[in-house]
Amino acid sequence: MTAVIDKPVPKPGRWGAPPRPVWEERPSQVGLASKGLVLGLACLAILFPLWIVIVTSLSTRKTIDEAGGLVMVPKDITFIAYQELLSGGQVTRAAIISVLVTLVGTAFSMTVSVLCAYGLSRTGSLGHRWILMTLLATMFFSAGLIPTYLLVQTLGLTDSYLSLILPSAISVFNILVLRGFFMGISPELTDSARIDGAGDFRILWQIVMPLSRAVIAVITLFYAVGYWSAWFNASLYLNDQDMMPLQNVMIQLVQKQEAPVGLGQAIKTGQLSGLAVQMAVMVMALLPVAVLSPFVQRHFKKGMLTGAVKG
Repeated sequence: MTAVIDKPVPKPGRWGAPPRPVWEERPSQVGLASKGLVLGLACLAILFPLWIVIVTSLSTRKTIDEAGGLVMVPKDITFIAYQELLSGGQVTRAAIISVLVTLVGTAFSMTVSVLCAYGLSRTGSLGHRWILMTLLATMFFSAGLIPTYLLVQTLGLTDSYLSLILPSAISVFNILVLRGFFMGISPELTDSARIDGAGDFRILWQIVMPLSRAVIAVITLFYAVGYWSAWFNASLYLNDQDMMPLQNVMIQLVQKQEAPVGLGQAIKTGQLSGLAVQMAVMVMALLPVAVLSPFVQRHFKKGMLTGAVKG
């Protein structure tokens, strides 16, 4: 004789709604308030330092001296630090170099990564498995700094802007994310295009890439932020100070306390505060990322998670 165990019947939801599992129940007011408080404190911890940096960069020397350093309350707002930095000196040249390196490097990296990922997503392509294994091996093993420097030097790339692009042009992780997304596209679409006479490049350009806008936008942002924030390659491969990008100029200004060319006299005469100049350079370095990130944010979930899971 089999004993029958009565299962507990879940209580009906509010207003006669279907019952929900425990993990799907409506959060309590205390829970909502706690989450809001934690998120608010996290946002404050992120935005408050940025506020101080921006306000200090817009403050006069007198205001900074009265505050004893960093300024939290805006007073006597002035743009003299930005005017001096963008008046054609070392910082202006470094900003232009960073923009050009970021644009050219991102375009090159995306072109190679998309082509490589599309080829690896076609499982029947020539040498598919060996190429994939070789790329995966580079994620765990590297030649090291000295062999890489000797290679760049042998190729004649030192004191060249190509040394800021080629040594770090490709990210295997980004290729794998793109490959995973491309493999998730229905093969019926590409097969029907092949029947109509389309080649691989046309399929990639007219079918695969329009369907992969989300992941392409995310990977493009990754590459662009990487090029914009890079400083190590420039310090390693460039000897000419006039070729330095913005990040290296910021390091010289903030860490080494070296005033950019053209601003030393203005700081010595009291027209500018060295701290305001430092904060202004930081704002200039952060501004492109802060402006572009919100436009790509909506693609992060679809682009990254779908590409990673399906890969």
